[in-house]
Amino acid sequence: MGEQNIRKISSDEILAETINLKSAGYRLVAISCTNKDGLELSYSFDKDYDFINLRINMDYDTEIESISCIYHYAFLYENEIAELFGAKIKNIAVDFKDKLYRLSVETPFNMKKEEE
Repeated sequence: MGEQNIRKISSDEILAETINLKSAGYRLVAISCTNKDGLELSYSFDKDYDFINLRINMDYDTEIESISCIYHYAFLYENEIAELFGAKIKNIAVDFKDKLYRLSVETPFNMKKEEE
């Protein structure tokens, strides 16, 4: 059984860390998000059953770069997170501009709106 590690990084480090993992042969498994004192994004990578999570805790107003320039298919995860949580993700390769889903409520999982 492989290792499972969580590395806490800042939003500014996501591109460099992702490039390092891609160069080492890791594949992107998933990107997930939750509300936890702002947004908590987890970027999950795997290589030979070694699982690495890059974890980023950030404010709702913080912008983060898309990793779709490295793993093209990340655009689906990133569009979903931007639309459902209101995360500010810049330079998504294929940006649906909040039209990936038909929603009756804008950014339904964004807890910041409930606090205001």
